[in-house]
Formats: sequence, C-alpha cells, structure tokens
Amino acid sequence: MVRLYGVVMGVLDHERYCSEIVTQAKLLGKAVDGAEPDSAVPSCPEWNLERLMLHLGGEYRWAERIVRTRDQVEICAAHADGAPEPTGQDSASLGTWLVEGAEGLADALRGAGPEAEVWNPIAGVPRNALSWARRMTHETLLHRADAEFTVGAEFTSDPELAVDALDEWMLLCALPQLSQADPELRRLFGDGNTVHLHATDVPEELAAEWLVDLSGEPITWRRAHEKATVALRGSLTGLLLAAYLRKPLSDSDLEVLGDTELLRGWLERVTVWFR
Repeated sequence: MVRLYGVVMGVLDHERYCSEIVTQAKLLGKAVDGAEPDSAVPSCPEWNLERLMLHLGGEYRWAERIVRTRDQVEICAAHADGAPEPTGQDSASLGTWLVEGAEGLADALRGAGPEAEVWNPIAGVPRNALSWARRMTHETLLHRADAEFTVGAEFTSDPELAVDALDEWMLLCALPQLSQADPELRRLFGDGNTVHLHATDVPEELAAEWLVDLSGEPITWRRAHEKATVALRGSLTGLLLAAYLRKPLSDSDLEVLGDTELLRGWLERVTVWFR
C-alpha cells in the first residue's frame, strides 16, 4: 500500500470483492431480463448476449474450481466437472445460471480466505485467492457494461470500485512480459513519454489520477497529478470504459490533450490481456 493525498491506497477488502462479484452478476442479470439472447453486443462485436453470459458464467465455474481445489497447475478453461452450458435458454434463465455461478465462486473465495495459495495464469500477479476475487469482480463489472450497452441501458459504477478497476488494469498493463512480447508496444517507448488519466467528476480524496511512464522498460505507473505527453480527462466511468476500449476517445465525455496517437497506440497495445 502507498499513501497518496492523505489516503491509504491499496486493493479493496476480500469480502468486498466477494460481495461485488454476486452484486454485479445480479445487476447484469436484471439488466438483460427479457432481452433476446441473440442480441448483438456492440462492445464485443463477435458476441451476442447469450455468448457473453455463457463466457462469464463459465469463467465463474472455472475460477471456482481453481480456488476450491487449490490446484497449483493450469486447469483447462472449461466448466468445472464437465457441467454443460445451458444453451437454448432465455435471458432470464441464463441470468439465474450466471448468478448461481457467481455465488458459487464467492463461497469458494470466502472459504479459502484472501491469502490462500492459488494458481494464477498471469505471471507477476500474486498467486492467492485475493487476486482471483479482484480479477473476477472487475471481469463482472466490465461485462455488466457490455450487457447494458446491448439493451441500451446506461452503465454506472460505484466510484471506489471503478478506481480499483483502473488500478488493477494499470497493474496488468505494466507487467513486463507484455512489452517484451510486443515490438509495437516497445515502439511507443521514448524519453519523457508519459500518459496521464484524470477523472474530473469524483472527490479529490479518491485520488483518481494516474501517470504512466513509457520512457522504457519496464512500464511504470503511479497515482499522481503531473503534466504528461498526453492527458485523457473525463468522468471516472468514461476513463474506465476508454481504458477497456469500450468507449472511443472521441466521445463527448472525454477530452484528449496532447499526443493522441501515443494514447491511442498505448491503449490498443496494452489491452491484449482483456481481448
């Protein structure tokens, strides 16, 4: 943890994550209740609503098995114990199945406790249950956004949760293996190249500003209010959606100051984790 603007920054409480996984899944299910399962998901062009919900529900069951069994080796990303996907069902039934998976995962995470040693597919991320709780919270949050876009609803997020989602996103996007494997990302490196994200609609005590240093390897980031090569300003929700490529930089909710191509190139390259 670090102290910034008089606030102790760090991950949220394990129980908060466990609760949010279920809460966000329920909100998603409620949003799509009555929608056609074959409705196209505009933010995930290759998916329809059914595919989105099957993906997320499958992720819950995959993660639940990993946490429950404490396996330290990779488990095939298939449904636990060979459980079939509920194909051909309406959105309400899919929503029920989704929430059941979220509740099962939350129960497994609570039973394990935050420090339980658990395999993780991403090198550099702590191998514990807390990391899974955090990742699946924000996986659910962003897919709720996808689902709400599909039905024409407005996506909003609790500010504290959105700030933590961007912190986790920064952590994953700065892992060294990303730039080591991507020459296009390394081409963006240059002396003094920096990116600043600034949320303009939240209290100062949330410290919702990030500075990313692209001077070279490794990529580093910190919460800070500093001048940069390019700055992206906007609502906290807008920043979160832009980071995940769910909102274009040209959106009226956002303002870009400086080198737009650096910002666009960086976002396109580092979001490989989330495609």
